[in-house]
Amino acid sequence: MVIKLNPEQAVLFGAGGRGGKAAVAEPEEASRKGRTVIRLSTTKAERQQEKAEQAKAERAAAREAKAAGNGKGSKKAPPAAETAQSMAAKQREISVSEFFTKNRHLLGFDNPRKALLTAVKEAVDNSLDACDESHILPDITVEIRAVEGYEDRFTVAIADNGPGIVKQQIPRIFGKLLYGSKFHRLRQSRGQQGIGISAAGMYGQLTTGKPMRIISRTGKDKPAHYFEIHIDTAKNEPQILKDEEKPWEVERGTRVEFELEAKFQRGRQSVDEYLQQTAVANPHAKIVYKAPDGQDMEFPRGAKDAPPQPREIKPHPYGIELGALMHVLRTTRSRNVCGCLSQDFSRVSPQSARKICERAGIEPKGRPSRIAAQEAERLYRAIQETKLMNPPTDCLAPIGEEALVAGLQKEFKADFYTAVTRSPAVYRGNPFVVEAALAWGGELPADELGRVLRFANRVPLLYQQGSCSIWESVLEVDWKNYHVEQSRGAPPSGPLVITVHFASVWVPFTSESKEAIASYPEVVKEIKLALQECGRRVSVFLSRRRRELEEERKKSYITKYIPHIGIGLREILGFPEKEEQKIVKQLTNILEKTRGGVE
Repeated sequence: MVIKLNPEQAVLFGAGGRGGKAAVAEPEEASRKGRTVIRLSTTKAERQQEKAEQAKAERAAAREAKAAGNGKGSKKAPPAAETAQSMAAKQREISVSEFFTKNRHLLGFDNPRKALLTAVKEAVDNSLDACDESHILPDITVEIRAVEGYEDRFTVAIADNGPGIVKQQIPRIFGKLLYGSKFHRLRQSRGQQGIGISAAGMYGQLTTGKPMRIISRTGKDKPAHYFEIHIDTAKNEPQILKDEEKPWEVERGTRVEFELEAKFQRGRQSVDEYLQQTAVANPHAKIVYKAPDGQDMEFPRGAKDAPPQPREIKPHPYGIELGALMHVLRTTRSRNVCGCLSQDFSRVSPQSARKICERAGIEPKGRPSRIAAQEAERLYRAIQETKLMNPPTDCLAPIGEEALVAGLQKEFKADFYTAVTRSPAVYRGNPFVVEAALAWGGELPADELGRVLRFANRVPLLYQQGSCSIWESVLEVDWKNYHVEQSRGAPPSGPLVITVHFASVWVPFTSESKEAIASYPEVVKEIKLALQECGRRVSVFLSRRRRELEEERKKSYITKYIPHIGIGLREILGFPEKEEQKIVKQLTNILEKTRGGVE
C-alpha cells in the first residue's frame, strides 16, 4: 500500500527542508512486496505525473479484467453497491404527464376499443359542460374517420356550439394535465379533475406522434384561433407547434381533432351506445354522429329548455378531515375562529360557530392562524358533535322525472314509463340526489336480462359495472316482490330498462377513469329506495294489465255465446228474427258496460 503525502503533511513525519527531500522513503520494491510505503509529492508537476501514472495503471487493470471476463467459464462481476450519494444523484421529480403516460389504464385507455370511447367521451362531456354553463342548447357533432393506409388508426373530431375558448387558454386546456376550473369548486359538473381531454390528446400523441388540432371562436365578430399542440410530458406543459388565425364559418364554438390508435366496433360499450345513453340523460342536446362505416346516427333534441344551472357552495364541515380544517384555519381571511367557521363553511351560523368554539374550549375571537394542532383536533371533534343543517342542494341539477321519461321515450319504445327523484341526501358532507327511471314492455326484448343504464352527473358509465354501487343496488333489490322475474345474483329479466342517475358536487368514483361509483352506505340506501319505488309502480301496472287481460278473456268468451243465447230465446219464446237481433244487441251493450274496462 502506498500513502501519498503533500509537503504540509510530511512535517508530521519529521521531514526536513521545504521540499521534504529528507523524508524517509522506501524503494519501489517494497510496495510490490505488500509493505506500506510513505511517498512525498514535493511539486505540482510530480503530483500530476503520479496521477497520470495511476490512471494509466487503472486502465490497464480494467483491460485485463475485461479480457479475463471474456474467457470461457468466466462470470461477470456483480454491479457495485449503490450509495446514498449515487441514489440521490438519480432521484428527480416525476411529471404528472409522465406518470399517466406509463399508467394510461388509470384514465381509461386500457385497450384500443376502450381508448376510442374514452377519447370521444371526454370531448363530448367538455362540450356539454361548456354549453350548459353558458345556457346554450348543445349542438354537438362527433366524427370518426379511418386514417388511410392504417387499419388501427382513426381521426376523432368533436365540434360544439358552445361559448368558445379565449386564445390564451387553449394551449393550457388541451396541453396540460390537471388543469381546469372544476376541481376546486363545489357544484355539479361532468368533469372534475382537469385530466380528460388533455389525456386523450396525450394518448394520441403517444400512439401516432400527431398533435392535437384545435380551432375556437368566442363570437361572431371575433377571429377563429387555430392551434396545433404537443404535450411536453417531462414538464407537463404544452408545446405550441402552430398558432394562427383561420377563417371559420361557425359563429361561435370549439372543434378539437386528434389522431389515435384505436379499434372501431359497434354494440355494447361502444361509441354509439355511449351517445345513445348521453341522449337519454341529456334530452336537451342534439347530437350528430358520423361513423367510419358510413352508418351515421342523429339523436334529436327531446327538450326545448336547458336544465337549471347549479350554484357553487362552500364545503360543509361534516365533509372535511382534520388536515383540511387545519389548512382552512391557516389560510382563511377571517380575523377570528368564529368568523372562519361561519364564512368559510356552509350551514354554520354565528350561533353554531360559537357553540362549536365553546365545546372545543377555544376562544371564539382568537386568531385562526394561531390555533395549535391539539386545539384544531378539539375543534374538529366539536364540529362532529354539533348538530348542523344538511348542505344546500341548489348546487345540484338533477335530470328530473319528466326529462328522464322523455329521454327513455325518445330511445326506447315501451308500454310503461316511470321515474323517481329522491330527496337530497348527504355523504361525507357532500350533497347528492339519486334518480331512477324504468321502461317496460313494448319493443323491448322479453327473453333477456333487463338492461341497466348507469349515469353520474349526466354522464353514462359503461365499464366496471360489477364494481359500481348502482349495479350492486340493482342486484340487492328483490324484484320478485314486484312481479318481475329475477334469478339469484342476477339483475331482473324481462322487457325492461332500468336507469339510475347519481348527481353530486363530488362523485365518489373508484378510479381516475370515472367508470364506477364507490359503495358508500348512504349512496346504496338511496339508490335502493328509488329502485323500490319504481318497482312498486311497475307492479301496479303489471297487476292492472293482468286484470285487463283476464277481463278481456272473459268478455271474449261471453261474446262468443251471445248469438247462441239469442237463437235459444227465439226458439223458446217464438219471437221473430228481428226481435232476436235486438236482444243480441242489448246483451252486447250490457257486456260492454259491465266489462268494458278495469281501472
